[in-house]
Amino acid sequence: MVARIAGVFDEKLTEAIANSKILVVGAGGIGCEILKNLVLTGFPQIEIIDLDTIDVSNLNRQFLFHKEHVGKSKAQVAKDSALSFNPNVNIVAHHDSVISNDYGVSYFKQFNIVMNALDNRVARNHVNRMCLAANVPLIETGTAGYAGQVELIKKGLTQCYECQPKAPQKTFPGCTIRNTPSEPIHCIVWAKHLFNQLFGEEDPDQDVSPDTEDPEAAGTAGKSALSSQQTESGNVERKSTRTWAAETNYNPEKLFTKLFGDDIKYLLSMENLWKKRRPPTPLSWDNLPGKGDAPKQHSGLPDQRVWSVHECAEVFAASCQALQAELKGRPEGDHLVWDKDDKSAMDFVTACANIRAYIFSIPLKSRFEVKSMAGNIIPAIATANAIVAGLAVLRAQAILKGEIESCTSVYLRPKVNHRGQLFVPERTLTAPNPKCYVCAPKPEVALVCNLKQLTLKDLTAAFKEGLNMQAPDATVEGKGLVVLSSEPGETDHNNQKTLEEIGLNDGCALLVDDFLQNYEVRVRLQQEDEENSWRLVTDTDAPMPGPKEEEPANGSNGAEEPKPGPSRTNHDSDSDMEIIDEDDNGEPVEKPPKRRRKEMSDEIVEIC
Repeated sequence: MVARIAGVFDEKLTEAIANSKILVVGAGGIGCEILKNLVLTGFPQIEIIDLDTIDVSNLNRQFLFHKEHVGKSKAQVAKDSALSFNPNVNIVAHHDSVISNDYGVSYFKQFNIVMNALDNRVARNHVNRMCLAANVPLIETGTAGYAGQVELIKKGLTQCYECQPKAPQKTFPGCTIRNTPSEPIHCIVWAKHLFNQLFGEEDPDQDVSPDTEDPEAAGTAGKSALSSQQTESGNVERKSTRTWAAETNYNPEKLFTKLFGDDIKYLLSMENLWKKRRPPTPLSWDNLPGKGDAPKQHSGLPDQRVWSVHECAEVFAASCQALQAELKGRPEGDHLVWDKDDKSAMDFVTACANIRAYIFSIPLKSRFEVKSMAGNIIPAIATANAIVAGLAVLRAQAILKGEIESCTSVYLRPKVNHRGQLFVPERTLTAPNPKCYVCAPKPEVALVCNLKQLTLKDLTAAFKEGLNMQAPDATVEGKGLVVLSSEPGETDHNNQKTLEEIGLNDGCALLVDDFLQNYEVRVRLQQEDEENSWRLVTDTDAPMPGPKEEEPANGSNGAEEPKPGPSRTNHDSDSDMEIIDEDDNGEPVEKPPKRRRKEMSDEIVEIC
């Protein structure tokens, strides 16, 4: 390959490439391009990690994959395809999550360079921390449409991936999702939450139905529920959606009738909702629009055809049965995890979202469109991926030559600027943020909360949502008292106790560590009587994530980027970018971070 051709590279770089070992994390749009570039350049030792399998929608930009590869491991197929370009390269493929315990600090230390081509922020945070712990240079890449960037992360030399806060994802009030959707994304969020209610990890905040047993509900339905569902003690018993569905053996017709018939009729009883809105139309399983009609002619890919309501019902029935069978095959108490690349899960969300959209007179979407919105995917452009991957490998060569100071961040612009630049490099390396809660020499944050109200369970959420930890452990500084353990059951008995009840007070310092990430931070507890939940503070210039809080509906199309979260293999695009402005000379000018109190998960929905 190129490195073996005399005169192309100088001797120093040729030798460095021959002795190097590279880790590529992600085998998607950018990952395929990076792997191809590494192989053709002549890098002899490459490992690639990706948990995903190949989907039809990948084929338009992930050129190492073809139709016959659909459903197979991205990492393995990428390896096999890349070896056809250069069979002399040793490529090791891992069909696995990079967050797995198998890939600890010692694993990362064996590589000269790590190259990120990931599609979610949780994994990016994890790799960032592992490379800092292993002191291995990390080349971070991302694209969003025609824009892109390449950034070097090196411990002590540059800012890390978490030095600057990322923009939160937009969200929607729970009442909009459950009662008055007006956009396709509202229906898609509802469908994803329904998936969790039936097959996934249940969350009361993601309840999809109007509360037909709530005595305070408007209209006659609430009164009827109160009179018919009271127990002898006068309480109203509520049965979970999962329990009810299981009792019906996940019967598609019964599920359909409840979700798209009875629940809609209940909503209609809330007359105030429909004074200025078009009321929804309940559906009947036996009389669905499109029944008996021939499928509409469509010249594009099957996923780009919009299904009729009757077709959606058929897909709904088939996916319910498939998901039920998959759930039954899991150990008792286990659950499914929604994945945009899982056929049954994606079919279920598409069908449910479109049926609900029809009910509320909202335009229906194709499976392809629903997948883009449900997976938080910004449409990827193959040429942008190729350009960014090329820049990333050039940066890798510069690092191996010892020219790391020249590896400034480079931004790919959607169009040339007034100076004719398509690529805009930073002038210098961006120094680490001295207040970064990840890469500072002694990371420290303050947790502002009401110690009389915040429970240990809430504290765990603060560490996972705010500090992006996977398995946090916490001890009281100077005492060694274990407050929180990642070992199952060890501290669970204290989950509902307040921090004050377990002996923590204002000014108390906790040493919080995550053994999976080899990461430790000192957390100072700060009492604030007016604080209803929690928030993390470093200084006024570096706002930190806080808990989920209510936001008005904002018309987002759902293509925002997701937040760090405890277990998310959730998906955004090939992007996670910091877009910058330019000054009058065409030089990049970084925008100051906006004030932010929270990071949002995939779709965090607030209850009105």
